[in-house]
Amino acid sequence: MHGDVALDAAQRRALMPDSSLRGDATLLVLPGIDAANIAYNLLKVAAGGNIAIGPILLGAAQPVHILTASTTVRRIVNMTALAVADANTPASSNQ
Repeated sequence: MHGDVALDAAQRRALMPDSSLRGDATLLVLPGIDAANIAYNLLKVAAGGNIAIGPILLGAAQPVHILTASTTVRRIVNMTALAVADANTPASSNQ
């Protein structure tokens, strides 16, 4: 599915009326790191304020928080808060 259709539920309903997907996408899966970086930066700017929390690597055994060379002080504070929340969340009984 193309990104514009994933992010716009009305467009998806028009183009894919039999889809069971509802609402706008909250997760995008991209084919590679370059595509992911481009999409991340475009969405960060398009969402307004040039503010983002992340990126966050999912699927690892432990939480991973990534800060890039262009990280702002605000992003460091946001990611620190997220890391503290992760550290204070009890581990799942499945691990």
